[in-house]
Amino acid sequence: MTKPAPGTGSASNKAAAALSIEDRIGLYRTMTLIREFEEQVQRSYLEGLVHGTTHLCNGQEAVCAGVAKALREDDYVSYTYRGHGQCLARGMDLEAAFAELFGRETGVCGGIGGSMHLTDIDLGLIGAFGIVGAGLPVAVGAGLSAQLAGRRQVSVCFFGDGAVNIGAFHEAMNMAQVWKLPVIFVCENNLYGEFSHILHTTPYEDLVIRAAGYSMQSELVDGNDVLAVYDAAAPAVARARDGQGPTFIECKTYRHRGHSRTDPAKYRDSAEVEAWLKLDPISLYRADLRAAGLMSDVGAEDVAAEARSLVKAAADRAAAAPWPSQTQDFMATMFVQ
Repeated sequence: MTKPAPGTGSASNKAAAALSIEDRIGLYRTMTLIREFEEQVQRSYLEGLVHGTTHLCNGQEAVCAGVAKALREDDYVSYTYRGHGQCLARGMDLEAAFAELFGRETGVCGGIGGSMHLTDIDLGLIGAFGIVGAGLPVAVGAGLSAQLAGRRQVSVCFFGDGAVNIGAFHEAMNMAQVWKLPVIFVCENNLYGEFSHILHTTPYEDLVIRAAGYSMQSELVDGNDVLAVYDAAAPAVARARDGQGPTFIECKTYRHRGHSRTDPAKYRDSAEVEAWLKLDPISLYRADLRAAGLMSDVGAEDVAAEARSLVKAAADRAAAAPWPSQTQDFMATMFVQ
């Protein structure tokens, strides 16, 4: 059985120590909003509103929230088909996100992309990719663009543990390091590539080892600790902005649900699942905030209730939106403002 990542939710955070009380509570709000969004997606699917498949990120909220907190509004982000969390952490409109999942014309891609392709160029969300690892070379291209233009932007690429075994991963890592590109490679290591345990496809569990082959700065972090994630992301982003090149950050985490909506995840040992559920990132961070005197249990419940209300209202509005017209110009919907 794979053991959970070390840590209980608290960490010795240097960059995170500079966060304001508002910022720290904001991280809790972001993670809670993502969790409630994903729960509503599941309910909406059961109601027949979601067309196509979905890949939920329940349990992985600390990774996207922690990294997004370290970014500027004009930075680039690429991510996988399990990318709802990254989109919400960057500020995607709830109703537009639901409308996209429901196939409605008010969706962020006009209802044509669906769950696996949520994209919003205005938020720096340059692509969700259905092909494993496909976002890696795109992120490198975005980083090269930023470097050549001298805009001091960074490009962040989220990908799963399964992507480290494909050619595009190695090509992207090598090119980014040779050219000192402002790219942050964020590996969400949830131990399973679809239905396969990591040790069935890779000879070790600590994927951060891969960075050494490219002499790349790297960090191994408890991906269920949002402050630890931010503490790794913030200096990595700062180094990238200053022209010091890329960083590989491996975040140990765990998805609470199966790979997709049709996967009951029976291939996972029940003791393993139970152990990881005890390290729920939202529960751990709530305990941290309570211990620091920043949030009471009642306050935490109020945040969850507010998020649940916002999510439900957005889903209801999206469900009432019209279907796309057969003559709808997709390119105009995406890129012409």
